[in-house]
Amino acid sequence: MAKAMSTGRRIEIIDLLAQGERSVDALAAEIGQSLANTSHHLRSLAQAGLVLSRREGTYVYYRLASVEVEELWLALRRTAEARLADLPRLITAYVGPSDDSQVVEYAELLNQLQHGSITLLDVRPEAEYRAGHIPGARSLPYRELSEELHDIPSDGEIVAYCRGPYCVFAPDVVRFLRSRGILAKRLRDGFPEWRRAGLPVAFGVEAGMIPSDAEHTGKVQS
Repeated sequence: MAKAMSTGRRIEIIDLLAQGERSVDALAAEIGQSLANTSHHLRSLAQAGLVLSRREGTYVYYRLASVEVEELWLALRRTAEARLADLPRLITAYVGPSDDSQVVEYAELLNQLQHGSITLLDVRPEAEYRAGHIPGARSLPYRELSEELHDIPSDGEIVAYCRGPYCVFAPDVVRFLRSRGILAKRLRDGFPEWRRAGLPVAFGVEAGMIPSDAEHTGKVQS
């Protein structure tokens, strides 16, 4: 298993599959690799028991074999965060500078959603939104933002979220919206962390609603 996870591309695939099931074609497009290379990486992960596949027509879909696979990746990530002194600088260089005044915590987001006081944007690809999203969120993939800007309210607060702490989509969206005078913030971390915290999740194309009695306990499931 360690050998199967020993390349950056395979870690990237595992991180993507933590968002939900994806076809080989979609994975190849996301990681910028050929179908042949992506299939090779997936076979290695499958042989190690880290991913499972199913066929639907001419497409093959992959998913993580179990929640333990995601936990294995998270343990590796947490170890790097704790042990690599240069990591904060690398994160800032990749994601951009962090401003805590532009970050929304889980409890605050829950309260805002329950009172209908914000517009919540899921800026991941639509396939990931369908596989699971925060109830009340609107799907607005990062790459479609400029085309759909006219549909975004300009007189209220916008909160965006994406794949997690190393995803550039939400920070970039927040910077883009703020440059146009729109009050925007991003959710701390992303959807996988929200899900692991035991908070409400919706599926499919419907936005769904946050239950009125939902609350954040401050504990993240791992």
